[in-house]
Amino acid sequence: MATELTVDVSQIPVIDISSPVSDNPLDTVANQIRQACLDTGFFYIVEHGVDKGLQNRLEQLSRQFFARYLETKMQIRMALGGRAWRGYFPVGGELTNSKPDLKEGIYFGSELNQTHPAVRAGVPMHGANLFPDIPLFRETILEYLAVMTQLGQTLLKLSGLKPLRFLKSPESELHSWHSIRLY
Repeated sequence: MATELTVDVSQIPVIDISSPVSDNPLDTVANQIRQACLDTGFFYIVEHGVDKGLQNRLEQLSRQFFARYLETKMQIRMALGGRAWRGYFPVGGELTNSKPDLKEGIYFGSELNQTHPAVRAGVPMHGANLFPDIPLFRETILEYLAVMTQLGQTLLKLSGLKPLRFLKSPESELHSWHSIRLY
């Protein structure tokens, strides 16, 4: 039987990643990340450099999408994304512990066209995204994915891990995955 652990959100460490190096080796970002992972398993990051305008635009466009009628949102349903596992899912469309979730969402990933080796090989979760017909939605998502991928690489470096450059084949290159959800 699993033991349920709870963490008071006020106890989750906040790590400033604007200055990764400190005069005190115990206060480096890598050490803070390590300690946070050991102590709580979570951490917030601040001073990450992600443009506030981009974040606000993504939130506004997401709200615009979720305010649409279900029939309109279903025009980009996940079933249309095939093996790429992209698109919209309605409330109850995902399960947690075999029970329908009370959320709806939309999945996006690295934008890969039909000529990409992984797409041609039928690798799951690789392919094109499904975008709603909302001005600037596609551009905003793709910009956000690029920024988050770079931030992920930065966090790997700051944590003392090497970015995933050791992968040998195009099918195994690093890809980003993002979901927007409404609870």
